[in-house]
Amino acid sequence: MTTQTVRGRRRATGPAPEPRPVVAITADRPRDAHRDERRGRRSPFRQVTDFAAASGVGQKAGIALAATGLVLTVTVPATGPVMATDAGSAGSVSAAVQPDVTAGEAKIDFNRTAVTTQGDPDGKLKQLLSAQSVGSITRAASAGSLGAPLAQLKTASPFGYRVSPITGGSGEFHRGQDYSAQCGTPVVAAASGTVTFTGWHPYGGGNRVVIDHGNGLETTYNHLSSDTVSVGQQVSRGEVVAMSGTTGASTGCHLHFEVMVNGEVVDPTGWL
Repeated sequence: MTTQTVRGRRRATGPAPEPRPVVAITADRPRDAHRDERRGRRSPFRQVTDFAAASGVGQKAGIALAATGLVLTVTVPATGPVMATDAGSAGSVSAAVQPDVTAGEAKIDFNRTAVTTQGDPDGKLKQLLSAQSVGSITRAASAGSLGAPLAQLKTASPFGYRVSPITGGSGEFHRGQDYSAQCGTPVVAAASGTVTFTGWHPYGGGNRVVIDHGNGLETTYNHLSSDTVSVGQQVSRGEVVAMSGTTGASTGCHLHFEVMVNGEVVDPTGWL
């Protein structure tokens, strides 16, 4: 029961009611079972930016790439694959595992003659001659070191013992290689060198030209109708030095070509 005071306030006439007790709620609220899974999963946008920062591209660049909505493929040299994003993501990052690289066995030839190329045949010949004595050069090493003295080589009579076309006797030693050629066909130097002889050869060679290639290697050109060089002249490989003919001990127009090593004739086919 209350009474009203002069000022209009009511004053309690009985004891004040006891305060309500505070009840503590101790029961746990139910949690979302997939909350932790969602927290652990990074969005495609976050994956691209994190990957860009880790690989050195930069966070801003990674954000720009992710914002485009394009698929970004990055190849990273690693020992294991990088996990890709979900199949339905707007952007994805994949990495290709680099294959193992193994070095196979390689043999390097330091022989001086192996350094040259086919584009420099005179260089090959020079190195061949300077690398060892010309007398000890093998046929395998000398093959192809000299050029053809004619544009076309058609053998008429080979190097070695044969029946003499002049006397008809057997057992004649042929000192060079005969090649068929019409009279007046250009004859060229088999390699660069110095002309050491031009003129008449008294032992059946007729008009003759001799070129010294150095280190004991010489080539001779015989039965010529004329020559176009002089003694002491420097000639280059393939340069015209004479015209073929049938002078001297000859039965028809052809070129008798010789290769001499330290003054002794050898089979020209071992050098051509």
